[in-house]
Amino acid sequence: MTEVNDAEVELVQLLTPEGDRLSHPRYAFNGDDETIKGYYRDMVITRKIDTEATALQRQGELSLWASCLGQEAAQVGSGRALGAKDFVFPTYREHGVAYCLGVPPVRLLAMFRGVDLGAWDTAESRFHLYTIVIGAQTLHAVGYAMGVERDGLVGTGEPGRDLAVISYLGDGATSQGDVSEAMVFASSYNAPVVFFCQNNQWAISEPIERQSRIPLYRRASGFGFPGVRVDGNDVLAVHAVTTEALERARSGNGPTFIEAYTYRMGAHTTADDPTKYRLSDEVEHWRLKDPIERLRAYLTRSGVVDHDFFDAVDAEAQQVATELRQACLSLPDPELGELFDNVYADTTPYLTEQRAGFEEYQASFAETGEGGRA
Repeated sequence: MTEVNDAEVELVQLLTPEGDRLSHPRYAFNGDDETIKGYYRDMVITRKIDTEATALQRQGELSLWASCLGQEAAQVGSGRALGAKDFVFPTYREHGVAYCLGVPPVRLLAMFRGVDLGAWDTAESRFHLYTIVIGAQTLHAVGYAMGVERDGLVGTGEPGRDLAVISYLGDGATSQGDVSEAMVFASSYNAPVVFFCQNNQWAISEPIERQSRIPLYRRASGFGFPGVRVDGNDVLAVHAVTTEALERARSGNGPTFIEAYTYRMGAHTTADDPTKYRLSDEVEHWRLKDPIERLRAYLTRSGVVDHDFFDAVDAEAQQVATELRQACLSLPDPELGELFDNVYADTTPYLTEQRAGFEEYQASFAETGEGGRA
């Protein structure tokens, strides 16, 4: 096995776990403290949405939930780096990115509640539907990026014209053939795409050490484009690295692979029990690197805010959670017959026949007094 010296692995970091600012020879965060306060608010609200959704699932109101607990900096930092026309292809865990792009949180919950298949406006939000099939979204992203390039929306230099595509994936997805194929096409066609890998150390129950013999960001060189590892719990560094990669893509210089080195504090999904395969000491080690506490420490030490600011953010987050719960519980059940409306743009005779048969079958329950739903 190839041995990799930790000293050889560069980790871009602009904010230490203790909340101290750092400089880097290549990357810099150019936002002001008001912007940083906004990132703190984004992360706190994202975590509250996440924990509320987890509670709803535990109470039987959602069929499943994939938590992003501990990954808020990776998502908010990259989400706030997006330009006005950049397009996102997510997995099923990018709740913080969705929040940054204005997707109503209840629309995410509706999918996991089973009342729709993802009903937010992807064109308006520039946030594609959640992809459950591991790694498939990378192919979708590269295909979209190739189309963008052919439409002349890359490298023009015209203000407001150029755009980039970003595809999110987890460390486990890098073991999928779809991801390798996506990177081959991205490199071959110099597609304006950023692969944003949230390496949260665990692909369900498999640790990263069993998935790759080298740091994931180094794989990019084999495909012919740059890779960079960033501290995924440092929202400032994530923003700086993602900003550069997106601009590189928009300018016509091709793809970049970002490895956001972070940690999944909770379970893979609510169907998973992480206590069966990882040690509590490991979780505690990463808890000390909590992305929200890190930014809170900076804001406190720098004197930018006082306790009233934190109290106000906590109150706002609680209000968002309360409204989200109410909205989720108020979601109407779908009419099952509507399934046939979402198969083809133009209904075929065979589909019409199928629908008639289904409606006849459904009506039979009402006739027997057993209810009108199958």
